[in-house]
Amino acid sequence: MQLLYPLSYDGLLPETFNNPFDYVPHPVCEAAVADLLPRVEELMRGNPEGKMFGVLVVRNEENARLYYLAAFSGQLCDKSVLPGFVPPVFDFLDPDGYFKVHEAEITAINQKISALQSDSRYFEYKEFYQQIQADAEVAIAEAKRKMQEAKEKRDAERSKKTLTAEEEAEFVKESQFLKAELRREKKRWAEKLAAAKAEVVDFEKRIDELANRRKTMSEALQNWLFEHFVMVNYAGERRNLLDIFRDTVQQLPPAGTGECCEPKLLQYAYIHHLKPVQIAMFWWGKSPDNEIRHHLHYYPACSGKCKPVLTFMLPPEVLAATQHRDLSEQLEIVYEDADLWVVNKPSGMLSVSGKSHRESVISILQARCRDGKTPLVVHRLDMDTSGLLVVAKHKTAHYRLQKQFRDREIQKIYVAVLDGEPLPIGVKGRIELPLSPDLMHRPFQKVDKEHGKPAVTEYLVVDEHVVELHPLTGRTHQLRVHCAHAEGLGRPIQGDNLYGRRAARLYLHAARIVFKHPMSEVEMVFEVKPGW
Repeated sequence: MQLLYPLSYDGLLPETFNNPFDYVPHPVCEAAVADLLPRVEELMRGNPEGKMFGVLVVRNEENARLYYLAAFSGQLCDKSVLPGFVPPVFDFLDPDGYFKVHEAEITAINQKISALQSDSRYFEYKEFYQQIQADAEVAIAEAKRKMQEAKEKRDAERSKKTLTAEEEAEFVKESQFLKAELRREKKRWAEKLAAAKAEVVDFEKRIDELANRRKTMSEALQNWLFEHFVMVNYAGERRNLLDIFRDTVQQLPPAGTGECCEPKLLQYAYIHHLKPVQIAMFWWGKSPDNEIRHHLHYYPACSGKCKPVLTFMLPPEVLAATQHRDLSEQLEIVYEDADLWVVNKPSGMLSVSGKSHRESVISILQARCRDGKTPLVVHRLDMDTSGLLVVAKHKTAHYRLQKQFRDREIQKIYVAVLDGEPLPIGVKGRIELPLSPDLMHRPFQKVDKEHGKPAVTEYLVVDEHVVELHPLTGRTHQLRVHCAHAEGLGRPIQGDNLYGRRAARLYLHAARIVFKHPMSEVEMVFEVKPGW
């Protein structure tokens, strides 16, 4: 079976291997993808789902020729091995193998749980128990009502006259009888409830026992699988996935770890003594509903599953921090008084330094302060977004400005240039797509209609590829996702390396902001045109 494909390429080659988490596809990878595409098109014909594919350009031992390897993420057509693509690091889909046999046992338990949960007797027992509960509440409430009525009558008699000893004794006897009758009523219904509940509990106990057994078996099978995913690195060292993840925050690998394109490709190259030159991953087909994937766009490796694995597999210098340009001179002070700054942040600059200790709007303003003021960030812009940012000079201004943001009293207008088909000029609309972090692929955000936080954006098309965006909420990457997602504008912002195509910059600019001065409450309006 052919896996190593000769590659014709006459251009310059890179001096070093690229960082899979932060790269622009090199022309040598684009040449490999162009050669691979006819086979992918044939393979995916009629397949309604999309899939991530990858290519790894390599040299042979003699370092004389270029070849490329191809892979797909996970399984395709319910198979992990297909002709022309590198095999998985560990093939666990053998029908008679350990994994499939034990997976079948877990599936059988699932079927037993489903059978119990859908058993008509289970529903009947639960309905009977609920009816007993309802009847008990009515009966006990009636007994309490009778007891209360009798008490009110006795109290009324006592208020009319002085009772004889015999009458008082009769009243006490009646009270004691009714209280005892209430206790007997409660006991009778408690016994009925216990009998009815016993039938329900028997079913639930069997379901819980099966569920606990399933959990134990699933965890054991998952650990067995991760132990058999033994990764090889650039130096020939070997470690299984459990060992690789032991010192990470997750401690345990997420499901599907080791099945992405990157570890598959690198593993095959290392084992067969091939020298990696460049790697690239691209998406083919329809995007998943909750993620943003565009046909034939290139994507970085995922952080949740691949970061620890590739950190082990690749030389340290490959994943070394990227060198960043000094942008401090490009930070423009648009307005300043005793209480605040309004600045025009360049694309590529952080709003706040954070753990990276890189230059940021706050660190630059702090260095420029001459009066002991401490800059306090009021809101943030993504590093790649340019435009207007408000910074407070003291806590009172900070509190009052943040309150305006919380109360949605501040108006912000962004301008974005979009990729893709042109839009009709003058069209207005509203996008409501709730968002949540993609925990396995940080810093990506995903559309999450079940658990996501509300995110609302209004838009106006001002040119065929230019839109004004008015965010009514302030979720991370809100505008980028709302533009790129198929249920939004369906067109990523130009230069969006996460949800679209990388370019010289992200063409998203915070162009206008309106707010009340935190001290004088005078309305302030600032506008800055984008510099592209």
